[in-house]
Amino acid sequence: LKNQGNNEYEFKNHLRNLNDIRENPANFPSPSKVKNAVIIAAYNESYEVIQPTIQSVLASNYDTKNLLIFLAYEERGGKEIEKTAIRLKKEFSESFGAFEIVKHPKNLPNEVVGKGGNITFAGRALQKYCEDNKIPFENVLVTTLDSDNKPHRGYFACATYSFIVHEDRKKLSYQPVSLFLNNIWDVPAPMRVVATGNSFWNIVSTMRPHLLRNFASHSQPLDALVEMDFWSTRTIVEDGHQFWRSYFHFGGDYYVVPIRVPIYQDAVLSETLPKTLKAQFIQLRRWMYGASDIPYVANLYFSKNRNVPFVDGLMKLIRLIDGHVTAVFQSPMAAFGGWVPLIVYAASSRSVIVHQLPNVISTLQQIATIGIFITILISLKMLPPRPERYKKRRSFWMVAQWVYMPVTSICYNAAAAAYSQTRLALGKYLDKFDVTEKGRIEDVERAKAEKAKRRALKKGKE
Repeated sequence: LKNQGNNEYEFKNHLRNLNDIRENPANFPSPSKVKNAVIIAAYNESYEVIQPTIQSVLASNYDTKNLLIFLAYEERGGKEIEKTAIRLKKEFSESFGAFEIVKHPKNLPNEVVGKGGNITFAGRALQKYCEDNKIPFENVLVTTLDSDNKPHRGYFACATYSFIVHEDRKKLSYQPVSLFLNNIWDVPAPMRVVATGNSFWNIVSTMRPHLLRNFASHSQPLDALVEMDFWSTRTIVEDGHQFWRSYFHFGGDYYVVPIRVPIYQDAVLSETLPKTLKAQFIQLRRWMYGASDIPYVANLYFSKNRNVPFVDGLMKLIRLIDGHVTAVFQSPMAAFGGWVPLIVYAASSRSVIVHQLPNVISTLQQIATIGIFITILISLKMLPPRPERYKKRRSFWMVAQWVYMPVTSICYNAAAAAYSQTRLALGKYLDKFDVTEKGRIEDVERAKAEKAKRRALKKGKE
């Protein structure tokens, strides 16, 4: 893949790109003709959650007249989300090249309750908009955002640049770095550890383009999406599944290009600590349900009509299986692996090697502690400024929180993966997208006050 790799942003590559464009201008779209369509998926989120997302898009260092905003909201979300959508359209209708609101009807055939059906419905509305306004599909780059996502001001410019300089752009998608830092000061310590760990994983993933997959918010050309009928409406993990749909659609000639610019997202936060702990597990359970891609990939790879390279497809399938198996076992094995032989096979107690194994693993764990200290230092550098409502001692807890890392690794990451894979094995499939509870502390307090008010009104009527 031309320009693919960790050195894509070196100046010499930029000069090469300019030279290629000068020599073959017909192969590259003019930046002024490229439209960035942004589909913002919403369920029942409040104005206070969605408005900052749109405001962050507006603050981009990119011509906002080339931004087409499609706010996709769910009919099942109720009347309040519809009022919010109408209010936002009035507020931002003159700020972008287009601002459309699209209501996704409930109970459509061949759809699970999830984000995929919502953004696919909005994608078809975008297709019609482009047809009506004579905008070529091949000049439109589509980005999907969740309602709490805040793109870095340079994201759309960087994505557009990468879109232009790759001649095989139809067979590419563009993956930014998801950082769960929007409300990191507000969430409980275990959630901060999980969110920071997920952010690190996303950063590391961009350094391995050959292993990169679609995750959460990403961008893909409209002409490719129209060919593929947009996203899957039959899975609750439409983002990761989109990689495999694209991979097989293009016969293995499909790649994810890293855009090393962040999109900031919220960490999990609910009204109470128990609800927050539960909501975090539910979010990770949904992410880990990506294991459902294994039979999908295996079925297409081993079919008589396989259209992907034998070795490349096999390696991708092996890595997919390895990733999900590792998600279940790596943390428990790191914590307790040294004692397993003694527990499961009594006769092994006579082996000197088996007796030494716990000591060896303990030494390795102590060495790995160095990595934790490095992680802590980097996480402190990544933190947004401390809100004024928190005192300086809050910063101390941003360091002390890492004592939860062994617990969150096992009780959240490993347990969520085991739960999802067990459900798949038993045929008890997850067919509903559980919307993750997010927000800031002021949003939580507002929700509590509204609930208390409703209870008081109900009690007064009684």
